[in-house]
Amino acid sequence: MTTRILLADDHALVRRGLRLILDAEPDLTVVAEAADGAEAIDAAVAGEIDLAILDIAMPRLTGIQAAREISRRAPEIRILMLSMYDNERYFFEALKAGASGYVLKSVADQDLMEACRAAMRGEPFLYQGAVTALVRDYLRRDRQGDRLPDSILTPREEEIVKLIAEGHSAKEIAETLVISVKTVDRHRANILQKLGMRDRVALTRYAIRAGLVEL
Repeated sequence: MTTRILLADDHALVRRGLRLILDAEPDLTVVAEAADGAEAIDAAVAGEIDLAILDIAMPRLTGIQAAREISRRAPEIRILMLSMYDNERYFFEALKAGASGYVLKSVADQDLMEACRAAMRGEPFLYQGAVTALVRDYLRRDRQGDRLPDSILTPREEEIVKLIAEGHSAKEIAETLVISVKTVDRHRANILQKLGMRDRVALTRYAIRAGLVEL
């Protein structure tokens, strides 16, 4: 299946460059463009769009404002936020607005394709600074006694931890979850980093403590 993409950025040259990157992939195609947040909303609700890639800083309506409205009016559309700002406030606002990923423009040529595919699999895509920001926010709320989420891991990451703890290989996990071995390895690396762990033994202990597997 080809993912139909709406690309919204107020700079025509940026859109052109990103379109060249995306259209070169056999499973990704840009079917609509927008130069501001209002145009992005109109294009999203009017056309057959699977994924909206929205620049944060756009005229009329920002990417975050557009993401909120697209999430409300067309919740089936996945959203990625594109930004030149490595900024925690923008990152958290993007997540609250319904975005499933945050991609920095400075590394879009490396990260954007994988971010698109992750979004369509229902998985978050976070650049390294965003992962650090999430962990920092979790620890801050813990110190302040705020209500914490049940886990800092995503549901897919918990699935992978469970399967690792049950002794499955990366290849077996990939076959079970219908993803690539490379994706399993990436999830495993992210999980270890989030939890501050180094190996399968530590992950197994975590899985037992978290109730993901039984003794």
